[in-house]
Amino acid sequence: MRILIAEDETDIADALVAIMQKNNYCADSVNNGNDALEYAQSGNYDAVILDIMMPGMDGIEVLTELRKSGNKIPVLLLTAKSELSDRVHGLDCGADDYLPKPFAVSELMARVRAMLRRRSDYQPDIISVNNVMLNKSTMEIEYESAGIRLVAREFQVLEVLMDNVKRIMTTDYLMEHIWGWDSNVDVSIVWVTISGIRKKLAEIDAPLAIKTIRGVGYVLEETE
Repeated sequence: MRILIAEDETDIADALVAIMQKNNYCADSVNNGNDALEYAQSGNYDAVILDIMMPGMDGIEVLTELRKSGNKIPVLLLTAKSELSDRVHGLDCGADDYLPKPFAVSELMARVRAMLRRRSDYQPDIISVNNVMLNKSTMEIEYESAGIRLVAREFQVLEVLMDNVKRIMTTDYLMEHIWGWDSNVDVSIVWVTISGIRKKLAEIDAPLAIKTIRGVGYVLEETE
């Protein structure tokens, strides 16, 4: 899953991105409200952590515009303000949750997990395709009595493919959703990551295959 961090203090934004990545989420950060709105409307994110006090549009304005347009992306408001009236206003504008600064990392992650569970398209911690299980908590794939751990990018790519089994996922989508718009890595990193996943699926004799659609992307298929 990919999280958008909208926070104008770059040191806090960088720390939040690192926290998300440590907890197996992809994350990007923006530092003003205008970019926050544009990125949140792109369809490339599963949730937003949104600071209220930002240059350009503030967090409440961003949230209001998202909800006016019908965008239901989960939003956690993050702010130094702690007054009850501010919390109520944010929730009334469509926020899913509210966390005042300073906060404990454990509470932040618990609130993010709870917010994601409330999504209408929420997926459980274990995905199963053709009796192959992907455990989101441990980043392991298991088939019958065999199991193997994936590295972070392998896990994130396989999660997308298993959530969209038999659907072609374009290389551009994987680049944007996993590595992010601002990434300067070469597109060949997708092929390298797919190659690593294929080797690990073969190691446990998993009845799954990642098929390359030349010039387009990849599709996960069940095998005999």
